[in-house]
Amino acid sequence: NLKFLASFLLLCAVVLYSTKRSDKVQEQAERNFWNKERRANSVRKKSLDALNYITIPDTILNMKPLSMTEEIRDYLKDLIDLSALPIVNLTGISNTDLKLAYGTANITVLTEYDSHYTNMVTILQKLAQCLVDHNEKELAAEVLEFAVSTGTDVSRTYYLLASIYQENGQKTRIRELITAASSLNTMMKDSIIQKLESILASTSSQSSCNLVI
Repeated sequence: NLKFLASFLLLCAVVLYSTKRSDKVQEQAERNFWNKERRANSVRKKSLDALNYITIPDTILNMKPLSMTEEIRDYLKDLIDLSALPIVNLTGISNTDLKLAYGTANITVLTEYDSHYTNMVTILQKLAQCLVDHNEKELAAEVLEFAVSTGTDVSRTYYLLASIYQENGQKTRIRELITAASSLNTMMKDSIIQKLESILASTSSQSSCNLVI
């Protein structure tokens, strides 16, 4: 009984210590956040000229697939409309960090730029899927490759492009996709990489089977 009581008291002490330590860490994190937020709110408006603005290629905007459906035409029109707007990928960057970098007065404008980017990569994904559905895989790959080059975190974009590469036996291109996904600033990064590695492994297995045959 004494051993049990001692073990119980020790466990209580450990739990109490861990709880207090966790509370202190949380409190410090909150203080750091609000201190950073106060600094951000005092930053004056800065120039946005150095932002990495994205330009949609004319080869995509002027695309002429053999199967030009109404849906594909609508997606292309939406991209043409977007091409006239400032597009910037700010995925994974908090509003606080944006204010620190470019000033509080720019936060609304920056949010709009990022919204244009989100719309663009969403449309690109839908357009590519339509192209694949109508057996325009070469054009679909072009659309998807552009989306990946902008740092999109739309997981289906990577999977669809990897499936095209897999069908063509392009293992090197799948490896390049994995490298591109590794630089993403998003919570989706690990799951995207894991899926791409699975596709690569499957492609390698298929190649080995073909060699044996």
